[in-house]
Amino acid sequence: MKAAVYRSYGVPDVLKMEDVEQPSIQDSHDDRLLIKVHSASVNPFDYLYRKGYLPIRLSEGFMKPKKENQILGIDVAGTVEAVGGNVNRFKVGDAVFGSCLGSHAEYVRVRENRISLMPTNSTFNEMASIPCAALTALQALRDVAQIKKGQKVLIYGASGGIGHFAVQLARYYEAEVTAVCSTSNLDWVKDLGADHMIDYTREDFTKNGKKYDLILDAVGQRTYFSCKRSLTENGVYISEHPLKPRYQLTQWLFSMLIRDKKFKTHLAQPNDNDMDFFRQLIEQKKLKPVIEKTFSLDQIASAHRHVQNGHTKGKVVIEVIKG
Repeated sequence: MKAAVYRSYGVPDVLKMEDVEQPSIQDSHDDRLLIKVHSASVNPFDYLYRKGYLPIRLSEGFMKPKKENQILGIDVAGTVEAVGGNVNRFKVGDAVFGSCLGSHAEYVRVRENRISLMPTNSTFNEMASIPCAALTALQALRDVAQIKKGQKVLIYGASGGIGHFAVQLARYYEAEVTAVCSTSNLDWVKDLGADHMIDYTREDFTKNGKKYDLILDAVGQRTYFSCKRSLTENGVYISEHPLKPRYQLTQWLFSMLIRDKKFKTHLAQPNDNDMDFFRQLIEQKKLKPVIEKTFSLDQIASAHRHVQNGHTKGKVVIEVIKG
């Protein structure tokens, strides 16, 4: 099968199209499925691994990535080609989406407890854009912040992958949402359901005197300490620093030293219950992914360059099978 492979760490051009062995399901006790990939997406996760930041090298190979982990991609939408003996919820031919490793390829193996059936009113491209970014937003709001009806929530970076899902999910939980983004993104982000808009090129929200029960920094452009004065007494600041892992670690360590419980960070945990939840939201037309650009699999390096510039509007999708 064809796959985008990186044999060394570095710039986007280390990604090369290669013919590699197709994965298979052979164990009758396997809880995995073989999926023919229709669409995937590019996330900051992919950029971090391809770049080879130090914490990643310690686990994935110091000089070069381990052979078994040289295909990136953590979101997938496609059709089931084969199922393991312990798979109960899916059958061959089902259209599915969810979280996996190695989806920048024509085929990928996925665990049953990380996927859901595709909603009938969506496309492979749309569903491939959801798992990582929407899951990060959902678990930040629901699990870490424990969002409640009527709370004042500010989403910084509301036009990005995580941010544009966070706006919609915060509205779903009936919070009062303030979205912060650039001038060119104000209109379409407002259409997602934001109650208030702030253009960060013209106004610094930390200086307007308003306070929020939750500030979600979805792009890592602010610091906790600059936002702290904009939090209510029991307010929470959650940081998503996908392209600045050392920066996030520094903030977290300092907040621990001063025992400040207002600062939170987390790692999204893929699971089928949340994927089923997203399917329901899509079917009910309460969640809508925004796709800025699509690339073919052989344009993977260009997709990486686009994502790592840090100004993606919504999501970037890899279309493995066109149409």
